[in-house]
Amino acid sequence: MYLKRNCIGKFWPVPRKGTKYQAVATHDKNESIPLIVVARDILKFVRNKKELKRILNEKNILINHKIIREPNFPIGLFDILSIPEEKKNYRAAFSESKKMVFEEVNDKDAVKKVYKIINKKNLGAKKIQLNLSQGRNIITNEKTNIKDSLVIDLKDGKILKIIPMKKGEKAFVLKGKHQGKSGKIEDIKIDGGKEIAEISTKNEKIKVWTKNLMVIE
Repeated sequence: MYLKRNCIGKFWPVPRKGTKYQAVATHDKNESIPLIVVARDILKFVRNKKELKRILNEKNILINHKIIREPNFPIGLFDILSIPEEKKNYRAAFSESKKMVFEEVNDKDAVKKVYKIINKKNLGAKKIQLNLSQGRNIITNEKTNIKDSLVIDLKDGKILKIIPMKKGEKAFVLKGKHQGKSGKIEDIKIDGGKEIAEISTKNEKIKVWTKNLMVIE
């Protein structure tokens, strides 16, 4: 599948001028970049789709610790791209310029990922289904709140850590004019019916709706 180049997401760190068409992800099109674009145009470890397909056929590309076979597989925020043969791992994030960037991470960090709790559903027998960001669900009896974050082990799906949305935690701005910024939550207050976090970043203090925040490690 392809998309007119001038219609690609503003968060794509690729030139908006060039070939008329650009590849599009198989799903989550508005919040992700297809693997082929990341591999060829951003990280540049392949020259073309043919080279990427060869690596995929050799089962040498993993996303979130799962072998990938589809060149247009989507890569979204905090996804982990691993290339075992090259001993390289990359985590997708947003820069303060609101572009997606790929930060190299070590093997230990490459097998875990942070998710935000979007909703909860009581299943009875003290079991709760947590609906997480990016469409993931998990069933647990752990005590959590909506807007908290979970650090998930990508190998077995177990919860490694619960990070509460509260004062003192580190937060990352997912959306809005401060997208890509991160810092320490100094306070959380109700303003105009919305829960607003006051955050100290490296250079300034900002106020962000907690709906647009994710607490991280």
